[in-house]
Amino acid sequence: MFMLSLESAIAADAFVRVVDIFVDVIDLKSFGFAHVECMEEGRPPYHPSVLMKLYLYGYHYGLRTTRKLEREAQTNIEAMWLLSGLRPKYKTIADFRKNHSKAFREVFRRFVCLLKEWNLIEGETVAIDSFKIRGNNSLKNNFNESKLKRHLDYIENQIKEYEALLDANDQEEDKKEVEKKIEERKEKQAKYEQVQKDLEESGEEQISLTDPDARSVILHKNIINVGYNIQASSDEKHKLLVEFDTGDVNDTHALAPMAIQTKEILGVESLTVLADKGYHTGEELEKCKKNDITTYVSPKAPSTKDIGLYPITSFIYDKEQDIYVCPQGNAMHTNGTWHQYSDNRKSGKGAYRFQRYNTPACKTCKSRYLCTQSKTNGRYIDRSEYAEVIEANARRVNDNPDYYRKRQQITEHMFGTLKRQRGFTHTNVSGKDKVLGEVGLMFIGYNLTRCVSILGVNKLIKLLRECYLLINLSIKWLILSCFNELKFSGLKLSACKMQDFNRLRIHLSGFYA
Repeated sequence: MFMLSLESAIAADAFVRVVDIFVDVIDLKSFGFAHVECMEEGRPPYHPSVLMKLYLYGYHYGLRTTRKLEREAQTNIEAMWLLSGLRPKYKTIADFRKNHSKAFREVFRRFVCLLKEWNLIEGETVAIDSFKIRGNNSLKNNFNESKLKRHLDYIENQIKEYEALLDANDQEEDKKEVEKKIEERKEKQAKYEQVQKDLEESGEEQISLTDPDARSVILHKNIINVGYNIQASSDEKHKLLVEFDTGDVNDTHALAPMAIQTKEILGVESLTVLADKGYHTGEELEKCKKNDITTYVSPKAPSTKDIGLYPITSFIYDKEQDIYVCPQGNAMHTNGTWHQYSDNRKSGKGAYRFQRYNTPACKTCKSRYLCTQSKTNGRYIDRSEYAEVIEANARRVNDNPDYYRKRQQITEHMFGTLKRQRGFTHTNVSGKDKVLGEVGLMFIGYNLTRCVSILGVNKLIKLLRECYLLINLSIKWLILSCFNELKFSGLKLSACKMQDFNRLRIHLSGFYA
């Protein structure tokens, strides 16, 4: 037998102390956490701070299943100190994560505002990128139109084969066995027909049976799995995560929504965004421009194949005259008609308008064989309605290559940390909201870890404690101010106190209710 002090067993600069003070300064009730305040009658539930601390601590060390977290609370000295000896069961731990997914995301966002208040986030340049995680849905339970057609055709052929076998067989026992197989195939056929109907009604390109929000995505090296494409933005100054979301299976239509959300959460008037060529879409670049967001997105190569003809870059556009000048000096005009193009006519995604430019000089041009292979029509150039913003983005990237290369430095390494060190290659929950809640927990822990690297444990704990003292003193100050300045005519604060009140409210709105 021996005596043990948990307090002395925990190092003064241990990460677990950061988790402890971080959760203690959060106003959990304002974020919608249940059981913050309880009635005196009955057995009290676990306080949400206990379970929040356990999750942040466990996720930091790659312990993400509720069974492992339950064991940590029983065997890990740091976890015992963190939870004050409490030992929640795995079902309680799982329910807490399931029921508070939106609260986790809000805590992350308020934490980002606090980091901006501490000047750890600059809010001038951010990089946007994505990473894929597996969902709780197998590939065989994910269907698109072509996959359903293959299944239905295969079952239809099987039924025909069994029916032919049934007609050729005279023995009663064999007939019953064949009839049973036919019945099984018809049940499967009805199941796939229902899935096909659900897919048509949803208007989506694919459908998942176990987790309806999960989608078939390419993880790496053309390996396909069903899961989520997580979008994330991070700030240039200290590479801290700022915002996250999940949407389509690729990045084509994710740039503007992520950039606008990032701009709003940072509360800035303008923003510069870096992204790879997967985000390059004219419509998205235009939306960013309208929202005072300057883009540095890697330009895409022309879609036309190089077959030895004049490349599209050889044709110079004259904005004032609205013409293209071909390599032979001929002017190519448009009749002003807008044509419609869409990558996917069923969903309408990627749709844009364009005008077509050509010249009658092609018919008599001696260098025609260098320009087009068409024997009847000459060379024509299609100019998108977003061509101007696409060209401006390309000029910025080409003129500032070193600035664009910062993208990898800002946003790539944290994905490796989350996947390799913390095992965030898959999600343990189902549904978009719950998955985003788990992402929020991971990102809170990552930003805390970065803050430890930037400030050190002791300074970070000091800042968090000052916030805790500030909120308590501020509440008392507000109560006294309101009590002293109340007037019977309208019951309003004086102008001086109201100004102080507004300054304090803005200061506290980043993290506290």
